[in-house]
Amino acid sequence: MEHFKLSFQVTAVCLVIALIWGGVTGDGIIVGSLSAAFIAVILGVMEVSLSFDNAIVNAAVLKTMEEKWQHYFLTWGIMIAVFGMRLIFPLAIVAVATEMGMWDVAVMAITHPQQYAQHLTDSHILISAFGGTFLLMVFLDFILDEGKDLHWIKIIEEKLVLLGKLESIEIMVTLTSLLIAQSYLVSSEDKASAMIAGVVGIVLYVIVGSLSALFENEEVGEAAVKGVQKAGLMSFIYLEILDASFSFDGVIGAFAITKDVVIIMLGLGIGAMFVRSLTVYLVKQGTLDLYIFLEHGAHYAIGALAVIMLCSLSIHISEIFTGLIGAAFIGLSFYSSLRHNKLNPSETISND
Repeated sequence: MEHFKLSFQVTAVCLVIALIWGGVTGDGIIVGSLSAAFIAVILGVMEVSLSFDNAIVNAAVLKTMEEKWQHYFLTWGIMIAVFGMRLIFPLAIVAVATEMGMWDVAVMAITHPQQYAQHLTDSHILISAFGGTFLLMVFLDFILDEGKDLHWIKIIEEKLVLLGKLESIEIMVTLTSLLIAQSYLVSSEDKASAMIAGVVGIVLYVIVGSLSALFENEEVGEAAVKGVQKAGLMSFIYLEILDASFSFDGVIGAFAITKDVVIIMLGLGIGAMFVRSLTVYLVKQGTLDLYIFLEHGAHYAIGALAVIMLCSLSIHISEIFTGLIGAAFIGLSFYSSLRHNKLNPSETISND
């Protein structure tokens, strides 16, 4: 429970703000306050359910980071997640799409939430192309890793690992997927925007991964210390971008529940905080070492989400379906881990 203490404190603060905001802007002090707080809780639960696979992948990265950066992830990182990715970034997307100033978009979000929600929904091509390619790179980098000797679905993964020997195969597959999606799923006037957004997702992934690898290979001595610090910073940035890619669907889907951007930010912020606490909990408890296929299941869920995002360039796919796909992969990988531990008790003991 210690790992979730901060999450409960943040939840309490967010709910108090929601109560006050709902009382000021809602239909009556009591009804408006209670309604706002209830919606914030619903959005928080939705965010956790949709981002559980995100927590597992985050944990795989976080366990390699210094404790200092783990602390930053849970403190400064949550500020970036709540205010940056779930408030400022959506505003920036609408500002770019409409060629309006950030302040004008912020005013529109408060005074004309329906109009703001429509603009954000209309920007789904940029969001889906960027998020789809970035997440597909995350999936392919894991599944095609030739150094990976633990396989969950062996009949598939053992063959895919052979493809991993090809130089830059992840980029080739992702670019090909983007080209196919852009050619068949996007109207002619939006093709350039989809291509640019998708390429940005690929480039950003490559830059962060390359810099992280560079800093990890610093020479011994003082340079090594600086290298570790820089590697921690790049891992932190990677986790924030990964969080952004996961948060897009949640932000847009939240408008189906409420058009109030303040309540959306508070509700999704609650969920984001619990996801981060869950990430730290998984690291501290060594859950990924005990249930060895959980990381595989989470990456398969990410791969499915990447495909869904690319398909959603022209096809609306419910967030509920996306969440169920992720839950199915996580559940199956957890079952496989339990089965593996039962059949190999000596390995389980050594992991403990």
